[in-house]
Amino acid sequence: MAPRIQQVEAIMAGGILSRALGGGADKTDYPVKKTDAEWKAELAPEQFRVLRQHGTEPPFSHPLNDEKRTGTFRCAGCGAPLFDAATKFDSGTGWPSFFAPLEGAVGTTTDYKLVYPRTEVHCAQCGGHLGHVFDDGPQPTGQRYCMNGVSLAFAPSE
Repeated sequence: MAPRIQQVEAIMAGGILSRALGGGADKTDYPVKKTDAEWKAELAPEQFRVLRQHGTEPPFSHPLNDEKRTGTFRCAGCGAPLFDAATKFDSGTGWPSFFAPLEGAVGTTTDYKLVYPRTEVHCAQCGGHLGHVFDDGPQPTGQRYCMNGVSLAFAPSE
């Protein structure tokens, strides 16, 4: 078997095995704990799909992509502060993007859903899926936290 095919099969098996063993943000002990029924009662269907089932909203579909005021972006699930608006930038991807989260606000896991590994970002308080982080952002961090707008709530500064 060709080395590249073996590599792809190993990555796919890793993702399947990780999900089968309960890997990812869902199995960590977070301060905010709710059942699926409680999350479904509190979240809009699209928010539940993205935050709790690791979905992705369509690009350019959420108004927070165009939000330019000062303030704080919070988790739409639990309300925890995640990003200062001063770290937001227009990545051209169609999702709200930031070059740095607030200290201790997010966690990461490895996601194999697209065959190759990506770094998934989740809320450190409730484990809600926010998006992914990539190493193609602006300075000073060089990172692009590409977040789903439905995973976020915006609190403007007063």
